[in-house]
Amino acid sequence: MTGPTPAAAADAEESTAELARGGRTSFAGFVLRLLARMPFLFIAGRLYGSAELGRFGYAILVVELTAQLATIGLRRGMADALAREAAQPATGAPPANTVADALFLSLVLAAVGAALLIAVPTLVFPNGVASPVDRLFPLVAIAPALIEISLAALAFRHDIVAQVRARAIVEPWTLSLAAWPALHLVGARQGLLVSYALSMAASAATALWPCWRSYGRPRRWRPHTGRMWRMAADNIPRAGADLADWGSRRLDFFILGRFASPEVTGIYFVAQNMASMAAKLKNSFDSIIAPLLATAIAEGDRAQVAAHVRQVAFWVLTAQFAVVLSLGSTSRASLGLFGPTFPSGAAVFVLLLLVELFSSQGAVCEDALVYLKPRTNLAIAFAGVVLQAVLTLVFVPAYGPYAAAGGLAAAVFVVSLVKSAVLRRVVGAGVSGWRPALIPAALGGFAVGVAVLHSPEVVAPALHAAGLGPNRSRAVAEALVLTVGQVAILSSFGTLIWTIGFTPADKVLFQLRKARRT
Repeated sequence: MTGPTPAAAADAEESTAELARGGRTSFAGFVLRLLARMPFLFIAGRLYGSAELGRFGYAILVVELTAQLATIGLRRGMADALAREAAQPATGAPPANTVADALFLSLVLAAVGAALLIAVPTLVFPNGVASPVDRLFPLVAIAPALIEISLAALAFRHDIVAQVRARAIVEPWTLSLAAWPALHLVGARQGLLVSYALSMAASAATALWPCWRSYGRPRRWRPHTGRMWRMAADNIPRAGADLADWGSRRLDFFILGRFASPEVTGIYFVAQNMASMAAKLKNSFDSIIAPLLATAIAEGDRAQVAAHVRQVAFWVLTAQFAVVLSLGSTSRASLGLFGPTFPSGAAVFVLLLLVELFSSQGAVCEDALVYLKPRTNLAIAFAGVVLQAVLTLVFVPAYGPYAAAGGLAAAVFVVSLVKSAVLRRVVGAGVSGWRPALIPAALGGFAVGVAVLHSPEVVAPALHAAGLGPNRSRAVAEALVLTVGQVAILSSFGTLIWTIGFTPADKVLFQLRKARRT
């Protein structure tokens, strides 16, 4: 059996390099978004309190659901539509017209959804509307819908920098910087909502402008009902899958919010936001893998599809292990940054981190299934939501936030296994990013994590004996856990996986420049 031809090998190398370039940019965006999101959670937890955070979290959940419905699967469907039209330049519509169709369709759907929420405000604020700000808040749903479409269109042209700028810099930093003055201008009841609205408006402007510059003005374009309907119908399976994925990450909070107090939901909201930073790391790869998968599928190259999935799944799984080990080992100290009541959510926080670890393989497989088997993927996704709903509804009344996080963890683990098996059968090749080297690397990081977890019990008494007060000693010990401890965990895991687990193809992700071919 002959190996791949030199041309095929060169194409595979170029594809891996393209994934790595997009991955580096996306990872940088993830780090920036993490750094920017932390000040907001700190301000919100310390100045607004867990009860207002719970109210805010529920309101944006409903608004983001409206925006998710308005995108009608076009977050990933844009790559497919533009790839098909690029393959038929003589008969396809100009790319700018396709983007205009998608933006207009999402705008109309988001406006309709916002109007419904304005008419029935208790859907957004179950405990009642406090001001005109609350009443008009659903209009914010228009912004994230337009952002998703614009960034998806730019990603097709491999412009990942625009996503980093809009999602990782402008949006979170506007949210963080606006939260403090908004507290004094409009009060605690509306301050977080105003901050969120400002961040969405700024992010939308940052996404729409480069999209306009990249694609230009549509030529002889006007809204056409039939064309819009076809676009919507083509993307219904993807819309359902996106909705199921989005819903699975919000259903736990929604059900908990119906059974628990605002204080408990506020603590859960912070833990969920901290843990979901790991999910955003995987999502950051969507922008670059979606166009590459759509192109490989359009060319009928399923071996390349499997290779892309394996590569990205390994990168994401490795990063998820690092996040789980570092944040899980320092969970109490990490949550303690946001206020004295938040460390009580440490166990829930660890469960939510495991959710991201369990879901990573299935999430990458879904990026291919939405093109290859959209209806099958949709069925699996909704079955997972049903499983999660049953587990959560049965156990939340007795176990509260632990059941909410545990039900989600069980559901995503099952869904991930099923999606991996289905994709492996469809492409006829392995798609798993799992490698045995992850085990010793994780054990090494875990051993350091256990030492870091118990270090305050040793460091704090030593500092107290040296003359520091008991509270000051404990605070310094926990600060060391969050700084030196996390660096030690990440360093041990990173060194081991780099040495025993990374191949030359994996290390391309960390090369700042692509080596010249001789």
